[in-house]
Amino acid sequence: MPRAVRARVVVEGHAAESNGGRSAADRAPGGRRGRARLRSMSTMDATPELTPPSGDTWLGLSASPLPVAEAVSWAVRPDCGAVVLFSGTARDHAPGRPGVERLEYEAYESQVVPRLAAIAEQARSRWPDIGRVALLHRTGVLAIGDCAVVVAVSAPHRDEAFAAARFGIDTLKRTVPIWKRETWAGGESWGLDAQHITDVEAPAP
Repeated sequence: MPRAVRARVVVEGHAAESNGGRSAADRAPGGRRGRARLRSMSTMDATPELTPPSGDTWLGLSASPLPVAEAVSWAVRPDCGAVVLFSGTARDHAPGRPGVERLEYEAYESQVVPRLAAIAEQARSRWPDIGRVALLHRTGVLAIGDCAVVVAVSAPHRDEAFAAARFGIDTLKRTVPIWKRETWAGGESWGLDAQHITDVEAPAP
């Protein structure tokens, strides 16, 4: 049973050991007081499984396994001839970290869905013909091979579907406050691919 997921806040950098041993939450505005205010995910393990919405945008954060096949089926629309799926899975290695055994994702929950919504909105602004958009992410402990993130986009034609899906995953990685902790043969620490969290950028006029 995964332990409860703790909230994390937007930080500069990712590894506690490279920041004087302090965690991301410790360096939140107000220090540990800020961490206490922002611990919004203490009951994340009780999050129900994600279910498709009635509309054309599906956003979600869950400690339950992601519905990959269901996301693809949901994205299909009669007016869309292309569906592109990106499914990011937990792999068994990282640079300098052979034998990765598990990943654990933590998130600043109150900011996740609003930022996913901003990504979907920008995708529709850039590619107005796209049909359905799904942006889903896991939290908690993942075994190797488990799905961590799903991006699914449908559109009348493949060019728009591929472009919008690529935009979705790339922008999610840059702008959504979700952090990955890796456990491998030599220890455990935050993922090496963590980066500064930025805002979703509007397309150039």
